[in-house]
Amino acid sequence: MEPQIPQAEAAPAHPPLESLAARPLLNSDYEARPAVFYEKLRAEYGPVAPVDVLGVPVWLVIGYPQTLDILRDARGIWSRRVETWRAYREGTVPADWPMLPVVESDNCGFRDGADSTRLRSAWSEGLRPFQDRTRPEAKALEEAVRRYADELIDVLAENGGRTGQADLAAQYARPLPLMVVGRLLGTGDGGGDGDDGLLVDLWRVLDAGPDAQEASTRLLARMAEVCAARTTAPGRDLPSAMLAAVPDLTAEELTGEMAMMTGLVGDVTGTLICNTVTEVLIGETGARASMSAGLIHEAINRASTANPPMANLAFRWPRSDVRVGRFQIAAGDPVMVSPAAAHLDPAFTGNSAPDAIYSSRAHLAWSAGPHACLGRDLATTVTTIAVERLFERFAGLRLALPPDQLAWRSSPLIRGLRALPVHYELADEPPRRAAAPSGTGEAAPEANRPEAEPASLARRILRVMRLSQS
Repeated sequence: MEPQIPQAEAAPAHPPLESLAARPLLNSDYEARPAVFYEKLRAEYGPVAPVDVLGVPVWLVIGYPQTLDILRDARGIWSRRVETWRAYREGTVPADWPMLPVVESDNCGFRDGADSTRLRSAWSEGLRPFQDRTRPEAKALEEAVRRYADELIDVLAENGGRTGQADLAAQYARPLPLMVVGRLLGTGDGGGDGDDGLLVDLWRVLDAGPDAQEASTRLLARMAEVCAARTTAPGRDLPSAMLAAVPDLTAEELTGEMAMMTGLVGDVTGTLICNTVTEVLIGETGARASMSAGLIHEAINRASTANPPMANLAFRWPRSDVRVGRFQIAAGDPVMVSPAAAHLDPAFTGNSAPDAIYSSRAHLAWSAGPHACLGRDLATTVTTIAVERLFERFAGLRLALPPDQLAWRSSPLIRGLRALPVHYELADEPPRRAAAPSGTGEAAPEANRPEAEPASLARRILRVMRLSQS
């Protein structure tokens, strides 16, 4: 006789996702007070809740154990391929849905199994020269990031004397990673004339605004030009290193991966820089104390826990029906997992003191499992240098607005500020280290480096960003 399943173990009947009353994900609480929004969802639904993402119903996983289980995917239930999405196969996803460019990108983040493994191996080997700090490419990159930081600070402060006001998001945290993107692509320090708008288009794609699809088309076209050039004339850059590691990469595949890289380095890293500076200035998560003690990596870790740059990770779909919490998620239903919400789950925070929570290395800001971020060391290095240089160059930094008046971006994926207004006071600084010439790890004599080029680069990028927001 077969054992009877206790009633408590059976998943309760409920309407399909499409018929549930889903709360809009983008709302004032989500932007300004996400903890309030997530806790309301948790109180009503438990560890998974139906939400509306720009007109499309989606399951949002907000429980820490459930998020970690889905990311690790030990049972092979979860697919990242958009073809697994039932509504997408049936043609019922609106053609103008702003997040289509993300889910249709077909990079390694939206592939499974051997396809994903092959592309991730190209990433692993391609990033090695830039993440292994013993390699000349990594040393040169670090020197370049310091130079970029100083160029941007010079421009930021040149008209204000020793004290002034600035927007550290628009004038520092966002443009600096764009300069890194140009170096990684091999298009020059900060990119050529056609690269200044790369990051602007990335924001439009990740923020899922009304012009996301047009921005995605422009982004892919520019990446295709760069990748085609690398297949015929390899250099000491990231796409060339990836091609050397996996020679059968197609131009189309390489283009998709580089488009993803501009988002991860250009926008996510810029957001991490901005969020770290914000947490240091607010001082409620221990990030300020960590900076004061010289523990910059700890400050970054605390900021990553409090405000992970990728608040939500999109998307994945179950290959078969699966129960999460009290809901039965049907095969092909869209699911987003939320590191930001998971970090607020009592299963993660427990009865620990806030200091222990924010110093935890068990946070999910870098994802986990087969799709964990391979560029974590690169992003951390860029952020470390950017934050370190900022607090070395300024004797004083304080918010120009109360923390609860800071404006956050309206994005289903990114948790970042629209602006970070500060009052600053410049420090009395000793002479700076000379920057390294491109492709080496050694410092260049100051007399051998043109003075006009670096400043023009910083000014050009800042000008394009101002125009894009006007």
